[in-house]
Amino acid sequence: MLCAAVGLIVLMGIAVAGQMESTEQQNQKLLSENQKLTEENERLEKDLNNWKIAKEIKEAPAVRLKEDSENWMLALVNEEYPLAKDYTPASLTKLDEKCSVDTRIYGELEQMIADARQAGLNLYVTSAYRSYDRQREVFDTTMKDWISKGYSPLDAYDETKKSVAVPGTSEHATGLAVDIISGQYTGLDDKQGDTAEQEWLMAHCQEYGFILRFPKDKSNVTGIVYEPWHYRYVGKEAAKKITEQGITLEEYLQAD
Repeated sequence: MLCAAVGLIVLMGIAVAGQMESTEQQNQKLLSENQKLTEENERLEKDLNNWKIAKEIKEAPAVRLKEDSENWMLALVNEEYPLAKDYTPASLTKLDEKCSVDTRIYGELEQMIADARQAGLNLYVTSAYRSYDRQREVFDTTMKDWISKGYSPLDAYDETKKSVAVPGTSEHATGLAVDIISGQYTGLDDKQGDTAEQEWLMAHCQEYGFILRFPKDKSNVTGIVYEPWHYRYVGKEAAKKITEQGITLEEYLQAD
């Protein structure tokens, strides 16, 4: 009987140990599942927040531009997110007789240009704020150039869209975009990107809150071909992240 009692105790001990192990495994499983649910919830909240941001930008870029919030400089304007035809920056400051920018970016732009010139570079702003009507003139002129080369109106329109934004979808209408070219080479083509002026700007523009808006190999994202002269103000924090990651404004807003 003593042997039987000992055997029973051993079996009970094994059963209890097994139960404890099983409980521990269940606890670990529950913790793991809870962690996954927490992570999934955080992901869904982030996706929802990104969707809300994208929706706000899409529905009212002009409203965002007029806000005094910290995100006014991140308003996205392109074919998908057009700007109201009658939008005009609340305050424009002249760079010269031909070019003006949103007053909020004037100081940083002037400092960037001054520092570049201090470095011995010869550069100047050739285009800045454009009204809807002015953008239409630029688009129509470019389209006529393609037609004069033998393109059909439809093909000329498609070619023009690659380098000139359709009126209402141009960043120039925001007053936050500038075209800066080298005094040594004034052509608006890929060679502009090889000038000392553009090399300096591409390396330092983020320090002043600007980004190269239409970089190489990103036309599938931006809808615009490589433009080594087009710079856009987005603020120093965003400019630093966009430049370091080698992404576009569209990608930055999608991932933020």
